[in-house]
Amino acid sequence: MSDQTLSPARRAYLKRRKQENTTVHLLRILLLAALLGLWELGGRLGWMDVFIVSSPARVVQTLAGLWQSGDLLHHLGVSCFETAIGFGLGTLAGALIAVGLWWSTLASRVLEPYLVVLNALPKTALGPIFIVWIGAGTESIIAMTIAISVFVTILNMYAGFCSVDPEKLRLMQTLGATKWQTLRKLVLPANTDTLFNTLRVNVGLSWVGVIMGEFLVSKAGLGYLIVYGSQVFNMDLVMASVLLLACAAIVMYQLVQVAERLWRRVT
Repeated sequence: MSDQTLSPARRAYLKRRKQENTTVHLLRILLLAALLGLWELGGRLGWMDVFIVSSPARVVQTLAGLWQSGDLLHHLGVSCFETAIGFGLGTLAGALIAVGLWWSTLASRVLEPYLVVLNALPKTALGPIFIVWIGAGTESIIAMTIAISVFVTILNMYAGFCSVDPEKLRLMQTLGATKWQTLRKLVLPANTDTLFNTLRVNVGLSWVGVIMGEFLVSKAGLGYLIVYGSQVFNMDLVMASVLLLACAAIVMYQLVQVAERLWRRVT
């Protein structure tokens, strides 16, 4: 629809929304700049001990050193690879298991309490078990990431499947639809929002799993840098690694947002 076909009230509304969005983005940038400026100022004026809390300037110097040595892309790439694999496998496995639980009422009634208990279990306790079973390497880190995200995916997706309008389900049954047709034509499309909400949640959970795993056993990655930096009291390295972690998580979250927008355009 072109601007010429819009009513004056509609054009005024769209202009107001655009101005509001611009204001929000500017305020976000200003807030971040103010926090970084206060952090740097506090360190320079002696309000904070930069040896303990570092400072933006020292963090930038540390990142520049990591870039020049080639360690930045190496450690960031290792963590991103582990997160992407764990995120994808955990979400896929959880969604498939949720479909199986919806398909079989008996299986859901038998397994639901076990899933709730496993979801509530602190996954840090499983780390040493994965290390013994799988080995001290990337595989155990990915396994921990999957363990954290898969149960949340199962419970969220299964709850979404069970919340489908019962009137629509009865209509599908009346029309003679098979269970597979009901799943494909009604249940899955009705839970698109649930899927993308679960993906957004799993972004954070996957990074938690990777960092936890790298804390326990790793020779590379952002978690390794954080642990190493804390052991040698190099808080500049720790804060730089945390900053990289935050940026990587934001980028991954935005990719999920982009995927959701593309999906809605296609459908």
